[in-house]
Amino acid sequence: MLDYPEPVRKPGLNLLCTPGNDVESTTAEVASGATVVLFTTGLGTPTGNPIAPVIKISSNTALANRMPDIIDINTGTVIDGDETIQQAGERILEQIIRVANGDLEVAAVRHGQDDFIPWKRGFHYKE
Repeated sequence: MLDYPEPVRKPGLNLLCTPGNDVESTTAEVASGATVVLFTTGLGTPTGNPIAPVIKISSNTALANRMPDIIDINTGTVIDGDETIQQAGERILEQIIRVANGDLEVAAVRHGQDDFIPWKRGFHYKE
């Protein structure tokens, strides 16, 4: 388990302790060494990162249809019965490779969504 935002030092699965907030968590992932972020959303949070591309993955087709300008991949197709989990995974991998190669620009880059918020533990907002 890595602490926020401790750098990744070994290959394979690394778990990172981050807050549940979208921008703070993607900031930590990139600070830990991620070069591409996969951001799953069911509500359509329009977040990006100034350092690494954020591929936004919709968990449902209704969201993908409602917000096509911010969703990069619709995986609601699995729930809809149009493809299997394996097929969706292969499609995601292909898109990651295209983004990493610079062949495909993610929606967050197209829209200039350069969100960056470090998490300050112990900070409490005063009203």
